Amino acid sequence: MDTRTVMICDDKEAVHESLTRFLHEDGIEVISVYDGEAALEALSRHPVDLIILDVMLPRINGTDVCRTIRRSSDIPIIFLSARSEEIDRIIGLELGGDDYVTKPFSPREVALRVRKILSRTSAAPARPATQMLRYAELSVNPDTMEVFVGEQKLDMTAKEVHLLSYLIRNAQKVLNREQILKAVWGYDYYGDTRAVDAVVKRIRKKLPTENVHFPIQSIYGVGYRLGGQV
Repeated sequence: MDTRTVMICDDKEAVHESLTRFLHEDGIEVISVYDGEAALEALSRHPVDLIILDVMLPRINGTDVCRTIRRSSDIPIIFLSARSEEIDRIIGLELGGDDYVTKPFSPREVALRVRKILSRTSAAPARPATQMLRYAELSVNPDTMEVFVGEQKLDMTAKEVHLLSYLIRNAQKVLNREQILKAVWGYDYYGDTRAVDAVVKRIRKKLPTENVHFPIQSIYGVGYRLGGQV
């Protein structure tokens, strides 16, 4: 298997030293940067497989770095933060984070989370070629990452496209969060199932609500269903 590369973006040298030690033990290469601007610059030059991203960073904070990355990439992001309140965790997931770890943390635990994500994503089978998926006014092409409502093309991240594709393939079925995580994230998620809620929320913000017949329905205590009548 090819060597995997993780970027650590934190302004504390001790964080880099502790995490790098455990990641190197797993054969993972590490790129270290110390502020948000440096992270975005490094990403433009070096492909990485996962980012460990502090929320409170100099120059550009971690949440803005995540927003920028999510405009064009679905790379896994693990947030690090001194903020432990539930609302901060939810915000991090809604922005597109895959996991959220509060400080102080165990570097061994973070390395374990990294290893699980990388092992599952690398083991995910290649998706077969598919045709345009359609449901009511909604059309999704998983190969080209294009989403249309009628003739209107919508801007979606890869994760959002994969989730919509899964909903269309299972239209009218009630899907629990664990099912969605396994199918869309491609691994048995080690973090918070609210990651599903966060992506659904982002999708809903982008979809029109008038003159359409494909509601993403919330099923209380379970998950979601693509409803409506075709």
